[in-house]
Amino acid sequence: MDEGPEASHCEAPMTRAAPFAAFEFLIAWRYLRAKRAEGGVSAMTWISLIGIALAVAALIIVLAVRSGFRTEFVDAILGANAHVTVYEQRFDGPSGRFDYRIEEFEALTAQVQAVPGVTRAAPLIRGQVMGTANDQNHGVIVFGITLEDLKTIPNVAGSERSQGDIDDFSQGVAIGSGVAKALRLAIGDRIKLISPNGVRTAFGTSPRVKSYTVSYIFTAGHYNIDQTRLYLPFEEAQSFFNKEGFADQIEVFVDAPEQAEVMARKLREAAGESAVVETWRDYAGGFLRALAVEDNVMLVIMIVLILLSTMNIISGLIMLVKNKGRDIGILRTIGLSEGTVLRVFFLCGAGIGLVGTLLGVIVGVVFVVNIDAIFSLVNYLSGGQVWDPSIRGIYHLPSELRGVDVLKAVGISLFLSFFITIFPARRAARMNPVEALRNE
Repeated sequence: MDEGPEASHCEAPMTRAAPFAAFEFLIAWRYLRAKRAEGGVSAMTWISLIGIALAVAALIIVLAVRSGFRTEFVDAILGANAHVTVYEQRFDGPSGRFDYRIEEFEALTAQVQAVPGVTRAAPLIRGQVMGTANDQNHGVIVFGITLEDLKTIPNVAGSERSQGDIDDFSQGVAIGSGVAKALRLAIGDRIKLISPNGVRTAFGTSPRVKSYTVSYIFTAGHYNIDQTRLYLPFEEAQSFFNKEGFADQIEVFVDAPEQAEVMARKLREAAGESAVVETWRDYAGGFLRALAVEDNVMLVIMIVLILLSTMNIISGLIMLVKNKGRDIGILRTIGLSEGTVLRVFFLCGAGIGLVGTLLGVIVGVVFVVNIDAIFSLVNYLSGGQVWDPSIRGIYHLPSELRGVDVLKAVGISLFLSFFITIFPARRAARMNPVEALRNE
């Protein structure tokens, strides 16, 4: 039986709006900007937004400083020290001790230099002495090296704050800026080196004392290096330490310092069974591991800080759901589904998280870009006691802004913001419209 067009029209299925339709964004926007008198929670919205922004900015700053600190430290180490060091270890029967001197150092240097990936290999003499000048004493570590090899050390030959001419090295010594400051030395001054292992006499060992002219002062960028390093011409170092005819070690520079462990195996094979090979990670690895642990701890702390900031979103949305109970009941009564209500309140929380994250990125990036000026101001206001290079090893607070670090901060913040928002949004969606209107 034909029931007419009216009946057919009544039986037509109700059309459903697509998820995240424009009206859902409109409702969410009206709720977010509503004042407390209108049932909104604008104050809580601002608190949540500012908290997330500050947490994201802090995370970006921490990640940038972490990356910069590691890069600065590694560059300072690799720019003034060997990437790989080769020794020879032999047992000396008469003395009952191991002997580490390299007698055929020229041949061993040639063998090491021939290994693919090695950019430079040079024999070294190394010893610790007491430096004295101007009634001041200071312990220094002497490196005996040729002028040609000294010029290939990046942070020494290419020091931006150097004094003197490195080509005059063969007529004197090259010292770190920290040594020069401790002994009050300038170019052309004389430094006296005192070694306890001097000439053996009938009355014992007489200390060896000799004076040299300071011909070059460098700043390698690492506090400990600048405070202790002194370069002496190779043959003069052999004579001073009674090591004529041999070297203490072979310093090796490679084209891929991060792969020094791989190169160490190749160098050990080339140098022979008596060779002992150490990489820059062997003497700097402890600090790098401590830095990695500190990085992980700081990352966890910053994530917790963002999580605490996003908790304000839950508080704000719970208050919003409570204040908008009558509106939810009306929306459900006129046909809006649970999913629509859930998306409306999800957009409220997600919007706060998104805007807060974007503001945090802006603040964090601006801070990192201007960190030198900001730090200089803080250091000036505190009387210059904020940064102690003797403790931290480098002279300034470094930072390196990486896109991956910014994306990491954004990803963590948005994930936590969106995830946290789901719970109060589900509570709003499951609210019984009859109960909501009855309570009103």
